[in-house]
Amino acid sequence: MALTPPLQAEHQLDQLAGQFEHWRQTRSQAGAHIPEPLWAQAVALAAVLPPTRVAKQLRVKIAHLRRRLAAPPPLGAPASPRSFVEVPLPLAALPGHGSLAVEFQRVLSSC
Repeated sequence: MALTPPLQAEHQLDQLAGQFEHWRQTRSQAGAHIPEPLWAQAVALAAVLPPTRVAKQLRVKIAHLRRRLAAPPPLGAPASPRSFVEVPLPLAALPGHGSLAVEFQRVLSSC
């Protein structure tokens, strides 16, 4: 699931909640584990929306969601789309057009 704007993520969360509910109603055993594709979507949404909100709407334990958020990606998984960010060169960076200041900030998840 690609990173999405918050409004689109809200819609996707509603749809995913429906998928979780369908799985709960149709699972063969009461103690069956949540399927990996559902978890993967939940983790992707928790990267865009607050994890507590995702956990509450999907009716999963926040500790389980946070554990999956903190887990390293499986081997062979594609790199995170946030692994590289291209910053276009502003006009001010060209010679004779003023000065340029670049500020970097690393955001660490507290989950």
